[in-house]
Amino acid sequence: MKNNLKEPTLEKRNSLSKEEILERSDKIKNNLFNSEQYKKSKTIMFFVSFNSEVHTHDMIKESLRNKTIIVPKVEHNEIEPSVIIDFDNLIPGKFGVLEPIEAMKIAYKNIDLVLVPGLVFDREGHRIGYGFGYYDRFLAKVPKAAKIGLAFDFQVVDKIPREMHDVPVEVVVTDQWVIECRK
Repeated sequence: MKNNLKEPTLEKRNSLSKEEILERSDKIKNNLFNSEQYKKSKTIMFFVSFNSEVHTHDMIKESLRNKTIIVPKVEHNEIEPSVIIDFDNLIPGKFGVLEPIEAMKIAYKNIDLVLVPGLVFDREGHRIGYGFGYYDRFLAKVPKAAKIGLAFDFQVVDKIPREMHDVPVEVVVTDQWVIECRK
């Protein structure tokens, strides 16, 4: 069932031009930066986008000016949150995603906001990722942090199948809407 949602959504996302991705991502950035969760947070974990994902590079660079920014570093098949000072020091890591050379650790309790990638989100905050479970395992370790999914509007559906280990986001920010997820 998840693959029935995953494949056509990924295909549609991959069909976007670089210009469309950047234009839509800029709208997502504006919606995110105007959200209360973003404004209140001091320490934010961004995912570093790759391929056709919502482009987060500019969001990260802009946020570095006045927030503590964390990005994932994959170690032993787990996400290790790492503080970054300069976006330009990231290098391709596992799966070709940019990450720090070495993790600069931070206590999980200090993370205010986690921005979560996904292929498909539903209106209750559940998501379909790439299938490795990295984010579900990580999100379970930061129960007090606000969790926001970033997606293009066509990546949001009414309902997706879920599993016991799934950790939902509270908000999904798209280029069209900010969706407060129902519990």
